[in-house]
Amino acid sequence: MIDVHCHLTEEPLASRLDMVLKESREAGVNAIITSGIGPDDCHRALAISDYQYVYPSLGIEPYELEGYDQVIELIRRNKDRVVLIGEVGLDYYFGTREDRELQRKVFAEFINLSKELDIPLIIHSRSAGKYAIDMLIEHGAEQVIMHAFDGKPSHAERGAAKGYFFSVPPSIARSEQKQKLVKRLPLENLLLESDAPVLAPERGEVNHPKNIRVSAEWIARIKGISLEYVLEKLTEQTKTLLRI
Repeated sequence: MIDVHCHLTEEPLASRLDMVLKESREAGVNAIITSGIGPDDCHRALAISDYQYVYPSLGIEPYELEGYDQVIELIRRNKDRVVLIGEVGLDYYFGTREDRELQRKVFAEFINLSKELDIPLIIHSRSAGKYAIDMLIEHGAEQVIMHAFDGKPSHAERGAAKGYFFSVPPSIARSEQKQKLVKRLPLENLLLESDAPVLAPERGEVNHPKNIRVSAEWIARIKGISLEYVLEKLTEQTKTLLRI
């Protein structure tokens, strides 16, 4: 298993990182992509990446864009080390119309950066799934992971038709929307993520990368296929996309 998206630099994971990684290995997690959010956190993500088990993804939250230009410069300087750009994208849960215009402007910059550097994107699209997919298609993005997609399956299917991946968090255990999404999308468009320390199988609990097994088990159950096949297929897809 490979966890394509989590936040190892956030508490309570950061202060017990060695134990978190030990438990992940014991659970069968082969690699973890940790996402830095904003300039300072991106530096921390780079610092803890060993490129054997932990790899960095650099981005910024759409609703907190201060310093995004510094993140772009950091990605450029570390283009041979960064395996994903993001999370980046749109968040229409908060904010004004002016905020959304800035989000779209910055998102376009990150899409173009992804194409220029040939590094895949991982997308935050809370309450904005349709609009994020529209922009990705409009700007010709090809290497895309939609992280914890909360939109309609019909919108997801448009992205899947373009070859986009949708990473499934352990919260699928309590989310009818995520279960419907997995049912509608081909296995060829799915990956595993924890989004730790959030999106645990049980509401209110601290999540860990090891819980991506829960995501895999739900995918196997919904698709009516073996867990072993799900793990083999999704690991292969992740390695191919991220080149790790």
